[in-house]
Amino acid sequence: MEERNDLEVIRELLDTKQYTSLRQKMADMNAADIAACMEDLTEEERMKTFRILPKTMAADVFAYLETDSQQFIINGMSDKDAALIIDNLMADDATDLLEEMPANIVKRILKNASAETRRDINHLLRYPEDSAGSIMTVEYVDLKESMTVEDAIARIRERGVDSETINICYVTDANRKLVGTVALRYLLISPSDAVIGDIMHENVIYLNTMMDQEEVARQFQKYDFTAMPVVDNEERLVGIITVDDVVDIMQEEATEDMEKMAAILPSDKPYLKTSVFDTWKQRMPWLLLLMVSATFTGSILMHFEDALSKMAILTAYIPMLMDTGGNAGGQASVTIIRGLSLNEINYKDTFKVIWKEFRVAFLCGLVLAAANFVKLLLLDRIPVPVAAVVCMTLVCAVLAAKFIGCTLPILAKRLGFDPAVMASPFITTLVDVISLVVYFAIATHLLHI
Repeated sequence: MEERNDLEVIRELLDTKQYTSLRQKMADMNAADIAACMEDLTEEERMKTFRILPKTMAADVFAYLETDSQQFIINGMSDKDAALIIDNLMADDATDLLEEMPANIVKRILKNASAETRRDINHLLRYPEDSAGSIMTVEYVDLKESMTVEDAIARIRERGVDSETINICYVTDANRKLVGTVALRYLLISPSDAVIGDIMHENVIYLNTMMDQEEVARQFQKYDFTAMPVVDNEERLVGIITVDDVVDIMQEEATEDMEKMAAILPSDKPYLKTSVFDTWKQRMPWLLLLMVSATFTGSILMHFEDALSKMAILTAYIPMLMDTGGNAGGQASVTIIRGLSLNEINYKDTFKVIWKEFRVAFLCGLVLAAANFVKLLLLDRIPVPVAAVVCMTLVCAVLAAKFIGCTLPILAKRLGFDPAVMASPFITTLVDVISLVVYFAIATHLLHI
């Protein structure tokens, strides 16, 4: 008989009111797995399950729940119980939760939270959104360089339970300026009377509170750290960022770039939890802009209406030319945007990028034109001059598309805009206009129409 999954077991225990067995079942589960099961329950079942949770697990499970579920649970709890949950959350998780909640609920929670929790949350709320200061946690173990190893271990025992991590401890001087780090393993193997200042690692890699979260993710990727210290403008230690927060940042930034590249205004809500009206608002502005810009192609067609009436066969190849140009531009733009986001490409590399894309475009254009020329003569059986016009335009369209696709994102980054904005939809519209102008210009001169 196939073993039932956790969700089925939890539902059955709830339905049969075996609450003691349910508590024991959840005590053996991982907090993230419990939260995942709770998301599939009804609101009433979710609230009941959360109340049955062992008290030691409640805050951990709460941190993994979706924001809507967190708000529902907080609303259904007494002020004292809600404050207890907030007090047991890591400060950065508590801050993220409160930022999403209505002001009246935030006031109710903070009113009953401990003074230390209120201080930590207010400290994090001072920093701009998406900055290192706004995502850091203030729960860490800091040591003084004058401490002995014995003193340091005693402090870790005292502070470690409430800290995000104790694998790395951060060493500060008398003015709280970050001067070094020391790994827990070095403390365990060092003599108890050794001075921290003598065994610490002095070459510290740190982040600034005002650093953008994208740059934070790049720093983690570069150095392969599981945690990094955050300092203020005076290099005083104010918090740390751990790798679990960076994973969330990378997912958030990747989603945002994908939405921008698809001409959608970014949203921080999951798709199924975004209302129809909000989804409409995200998509409508760019659709309007692209529709207006696409009218230029209609104007060009009207301008060359006489030429098309004399050589109607030219109309049949307009979609292919426009689509191929748009695809070529999209390939270049996605590659460059990705390079910019990973810091592999800078503004100073512009001419290198253009030269490389020109050669790639030339080779792609030649192969596409050659294949198309054979197809036009053997399958479509059109005159050689018309086939030549189509193929020459194809080469020019690919060259123009690759040039626009590689330069616009770099230019946008240089001007302080998000390169993802200069992605496929915008570039495609621009390439369509250029392709049509080139197409009719070549046709007019070669076919004398």
